[in-house]
Amino acid sequence: MIELVFVIVVLGILAAVAVPKFAATRTDAQISKARSDVSTIRAAIINERQSRLFRGDSRFITLLDSTANNAVGTALFTGLAPNVMVNTNGAVLTLLQYGVTSSAANGKWIKTGLTQYTFNLTTGGFGNAVFNYCPIVGPGCPLAGTFDCAGAGAAAITCAALTD
Repeated sequence: MIELVFVIVVLGILAAVAVPKFAATRTDAQISKARSDVSTIRAAIINERQSRLFRGDSRFITLLDSTANNAVGTALFTGLAPNVMVNTNGAVLTLLQYGVTSSAANGKWIKTGLTQYTFNLTTGGFGNAVFNYCPIVGPGCPLAGTFDCAGAGAAAITCAALTD
């Protein structure tokens, strides 16, 4: 009976040490995926502009998708917008072929404005990071074609984790 008590105590200690490690691993995985998403989105914006340059159009795509604000379960960053390019076969040229499914859940992206997207992350001292796409230079957009994050407090920590 004493051995059983010791086994239970040892298992309890191991569980107390292991559970926080697994929680941190999940947050790290969400950050890694989001970093990959940001890099892919930025590369897709540049790639789409290169396609336009070959056609003699130096503008950046106006919208990254045609998804409604705060819509859940729709594809983001597909480039399906009123200004999409169509090739000679009539096929629509997209940013991301499969897009990123929108969700308000932790570790997911959601569109919150015409050119604004939020990455939701509220665990481990992080905060929701808001990214703005700037198709042209203007107020709040020092450079055209940028997909950048800005924030204060916990959001700034998330921005740094996703873009540095």
